[in-house]
Amino acid sequence: MASFLSADKAHFRFIVLFFNCLLTFGSYFCFDMPSVLQSQFQGNFTCEKDNNTDVNSTNTTCCVDCLGMNPDEYNLLYAIYAWTNAIVVIAAGFLVDKLGNRLGVFLFSSFCVLGSSIFALGAMFPGTSVLLPVMLLGRLLFGAGNGSLTIVQNRITAFWFKGKELALAFSITLAFSRLGSVLNFFITGNMYTEFGLSWTLWTGAMLCAIGFLSGIAVSFLDIMGINQLGRSSVLAHESKKLHITDIRFFSLSYWLLAITIMFFYNGVFPFVADASKFIQDKYEYDPKSASYVAGAVYDVSMVISPFLGGIIDVIGKRGISAVLCAVLTIPVFGLLGFTKVYPLVSTLWLGVTYSFAAASLWPSIPLVVSRATIGTAMGLTTSIQMIGIGISNVLVGVILGKNQGLSKDEELQRWKYTMIYLLTNTLACVGTAIALNVDDYKRGGVLNLSKKQMNLLLRRYEEEGDEGPSSDVTYEQTDPSVIPNRDSSDQDTLVA
Repeated sequence: MASFLSADKAHFRFIVLFFNCLLTFGSYFCFDMPSVLQSQFQGNFTCEKDNNTDVNSTNTTCCVDCLGMNPDEYNLLYAIYAWTNAIVVIAAGFLVDKLGNRLGVFLFSSFCVLGSSIFALGAMFPGTSVLLPVMLLGRLLFGAGNGSLTIVQNRITAFWFKGKELALAFSITLAFSRLGSVLNFFITGNMYTEFGLSWTLWTGAMLCAIGFLSGIAVSFLDIMGINQLGRSSVLAHESKKLHITDIRFFSLSYWLLAITIMFFYNGVFPFVADASKFIQDKYEYDPKSASYVAGAVYDVSMVISPFLGGIIDVIGKRGISAVLCAVLTIPVFGLLGFTKVYPLVSTLWLGVTYSFAAASLWPSIPLVVSRATIGTAMGLTTSIQMIGIGISNVLVGVILGKNQGLSKDEELQRWKYTMIYLLTNTLACVGTAIALNVDDYKRGGVLNLSKKQMNLLLRRYEEEGDEGPSSDVTYEQTDPSVIPNRDSSDQDTLVA
């Protein structure tokens, strides 16, 4: 058993990866449950119907356990999640850099369980003044936990896979998370039909508890592995020297990368949040079929992300991939806003470009910052991302407005304006991604180097007598952060 759990074996880091993936499986399932149940969240609970659910002449769902929210209240559930992330994740990233992964895993997985439980509790008070505040409180705590838990998850992945199968590991983590999202879109509607709204939301809370139990396992493996490698004292030494003001040493490439991520996700997440209702209104699908079509974005991501991660690990081209995925996303919102093309085409298409973005953008962060500041950089990037998503959710809610009394044509016109807004964010993403590639080229093109090119570059620096890689990195590994940049100060040196 001791030899099986030897940290210097390749399979050990994949065992860590397995439990690390399970950290956010349940929370990603819970995150988009409102999207699947949007008709029930916004439905009229005062309708008197013989069946459990129905749709009246004003295109409003009537059901005995609907919540009666209007579109801006519904979108506020997503906005408060995003804003909480934006505030908390910076401190969370610095906290785990300073105090380690174990505290972060337990604290933030607990927030996920508590937040999802309060959210489910709030749904038990439809038609009262308690409903919205309690559900918002639940989403607030859930957002504080889930966004921050992702930071710890990424930090653990970066430690065990940096210089090895980094993009592959990030992509597998994403695939597991998206498995939670996919199962949500496939089974939440059926669960609602069988058990009602309240028990469906409580099931989501129970799945978050799986993340807490997985946190216990990954914390044990992480600490044991670090001790076996003799790295605990080194990491403790680095964390003592870390200060939140070290973000001033982040390069322009980092900031352009963070803004590119924000603009891309500004288009994806607000769309998925409202996609089910949009597909019902424009294409006249029933709620269950609409949720399947909307969830195709995550279906594709779950299937192809690991393969894309493995490919990017070998060929590099992360910056170029960022530009291409942004450009290729432009037609998605055009088709949705201005044509009657079968919506599954657009959601599958978006799933492909989203997968390319996730496999190329997030794994690039450890390549443009020092090892000691990975958690802080991830937290700051998530904060920037969530500020943008939160604003986008609110703007989408404002564009859609209150749907009572609107004609069919007026509703479709508002959906068209929403697609135009999402398209604008995608165009902005194209601009920042191009700027990222220009700056990266000036700094040596690290983001676009292949694994083979990176190994050759590391050898050349050693032969020229420049500062070589840190003692824990071999030449067979790909670790651009240890390559000194002649045009700018080396971040590891600055932090030290």
